[in-house]
Amino acid sequence: MNFDQPNQYAPNPNLKIWMNGKIVPVAEATISIFDHCILYGDGVFEGIRSYGGKVFRLDAHLRRLEDSARAIRLTIPMTREELATAVYDAMKANKIVDGYIRLVVTRGVGTLGLSPNRTACPSVFIIADQIALYPQELYEQGMAVISSSVIRNHPNALSARIKSCNYINNILAKIEALDAGVYEAIMYNHLGYVAECTGDNIFLVRNGVVQTPPITAGILEGVTRDAVIELVAKRKIPFREMELTRHDLYVADECFLTGTAAEVIPVTQIDGRPIGTGKPGPIVRQLMADFRELVKHGG
Repeated sequence: MNFDQPNQYAPNPNLKIWMNGKIVPVAEATISIFDHCILYGDGVFEGIRSYGGKVFRLDAHLRRLEDSARAIRLTIPMTREELATAVYDAMKANKIVDGYIRLVVTRGVGTLGLSPNRTACPSVFIIADQIALYPQELYEQGMAVISSSVIRNHPNALSARIKSCNYINNILAKIEALDAGVYEAIMYNHLGYVAECTGDNIFLVRNGVVQTPPITAGILEGVTRDAVIELVAKRKIPFREMELTRHDLYVADECFLTGTAAEVIPVTQIDGRPIGTGKPGPIVRQLMADFRELVKHGG
């Protein structure tokens, strides 16, 4: 496998960025070193997908962005309708039809010191580009993951439902995965139960029942996760949100991950142990096909 190497990649120099109400070349899309997002990771974001020129579940993403901002007492200086228009403007500027959008709201420029009262107006910027999180062969053959020693943040420290710009917790787990020669790592919560991966939600299939950790396990309430749960219900496949242990992972018949960038991808090995037959199972294959049909028709 070819893994990311330091300094191997750079942004597309032809990108146009929506920045505080203007479309600017990527070289001019700059943010102050005194922005609290740079100094302290003080901001929120959303990763969003577009298919066929239509943004997938944009309203759900914008609601979650608003919830994240409200949770950290950050006022977004735009309405939901204005944000939606800006997302499409960023796509249009880059001729994005099937792509990935990153929408970021920072606390704003201020002086040194933690107090948000020292900051000015929040900044908003939108990147519309392409993304390929995992190689295509992993969608066909399944991927290997590991268990990370890095646990999810304690919910009384920082709720996992806040999609903040401070991702050090996840990055450390991602480094463990890359060091182990795989792309993803499963993170557990402070009680030892399965939470989620570094950037994706996780599902298991056991005896025909689709299982996934509940929101209370310390996970981000994924938009793609919700879409897949709807697909499971439509197929009348038995489903449970439940606390899952490492043992549940190891004895599962199938496993798969969901996320905006990842979409739906099968997992066939965890911690060096094959899951089920060691190949993508029938339920995940069905859900992958259903998800492709869902986004084709606008979600």
